[in-house]
Amino acid sequence: MAPDPPASESVSLVVGPEDNGTRLDAFLAGKLPQYSRVHLRRVINAGAVDVEGRRRTKASHRLTGGQQVRLVLPELPRETPQPEELPLDIVFEDAHLIAVNKAAGMVVHPAKGHWAGTLTSALAFHFETLSSVGGPTRPGIVHRLDRETSGIMVVAKTDQAHYKLAAQFEQRTVQKEYLAIVLGVPDRDRDIIEQPIGIHPYSREKMAIRKDHGSSRDAKTFFEVVERFGGFALMRLLPKTGRTHQLRVHLTHLGYPILCDRLYGGRSRVTRSELLGDGPDMRGGGEGDAVLSRQALHAHRLSLQHPISGDPISFTAPLPPDIQAALTVLRSLPRG
Repeated sequence: MAPDPPASESVSLVVGPEDNGTRLDAFLAGKLPQYSRVHLRRVINAGAVDVEGRRRTKASHRLTGGQQVRLVLPELPRETPQPEELPLDIVFEDAHLIAVNKAAGMVVHPAKGHWAGTLTSALAFHFETLSSVGGPTRPGIVHRLDRETSGIMVVAKTDQAHYKLAAQFEQRTVQKEYLAIVLGVPDRDRDIIEQPIGIHPYSREKMAIRKDHGSSRDAKTFFEVVERFGGFALMRLLPKTGRTHQLRVHLTHLGYPILCDRLYGGRSRVTRSELLGDGPDMRGGGEGDAVLSRQALHAHRLSLQHPISGDPISFTAPLPPDIQAALTVLRSLPRG
């Protein structure tokens, strides 16, 4: 991929024979792959593109071989997601919404220290229309997942769809199902955790169980044990509320922190020998190649009503390879 040209620098391009008859926006997108066609159309509409010395403001303008195209690419505001050609796993798409399987390690929207490589940057590159309800830094974003959590998210293409999707999340009619590997083996098959969550008293990064505190909000999580292993368990989690770090805080409070949750469990990686019980204690340090290097939490399924038709829809994302690899090792352990 070509590097981004400096901000506000004039760029000159010559239309080759192979591009004869090509639309102006398509031509620019082909020559400047680091910019989305949506962004280039904005540049055209702003009158910043000349063809043979004549200003062109229509993206559909057809070019002729041999013509010279000049344009100025203005600097984008830093807080606005800059379109980036990043891979996306699209599970579903129609005229109103997108369901995407977010990769672990991808930040949802720009924030301090994470201006590039975000989901919003990828969405801005791949889709011409996204809702504007969330503001300029969060186009299309109705809800979010933590950076290291993988799995299903829905994205709104239109403002109408955004409002109706957001209402479902607010009214708690969206059914969310997560899968997680936890450290420890719960003594019951299923239960409900009802503990209020608020700002941590000492750490700005963390949330905590806090009763009768001004920042606390009610939080409720149903859990079910899917499989038990030697010292670990695979759990199905159905949050009934959507508080920040809810699942991570609730499971830590229960005594079963999510595997490789650096913030709440103290470690961010685990090796095969440690999973098999041959290495150092899980709360200590370990040598060797990591089987898992991020929290073992995955948004497996999301069920809701289509924002326009009202029909029930459900999206599923299979467990990613790293969590599958950890489970493969755990399943080789002798069962009690």
